[in-house]
Amino acid sequence: MRGREQETELLTHRRDGDVLVIELLRELDVTTRAAAALRIEALVAAHRPGRVRVVLPSERPAPATLSAVGRTGRMCRSLGVPLTAHAPAPAAGPLPLPGTAE
Repeated sequence: MRGREQETELLTHRRDGDVLVIELLRELDVTTRAAAALRIEALVAAHRPGRVRVVLPSERPAPATLSAVGRTGRMCRSLGVPLTAHAPAPAAGPLPLPGTAE
């Protein structure tokens, strides 16, 4: 079961209406790229979404991450399902402590 545990740590998914939102939790490398791409393909096949949105783990994704997204994009295109990739939402800065200057 070790492989399955690693696979689930790579990404999360949720539905947002007809959109399947897939969030990559970390950068992929040559050892995780294929597993992530296959998992995404299985999610698209199971959910049959109208669109797929991939949220990247960083603003500058690693080559293996881009490779997996490209593979997913080709698969989605063959199914007629639009795919978009997005940078992660900017992290909120630290909250000011009471009594400190901004």
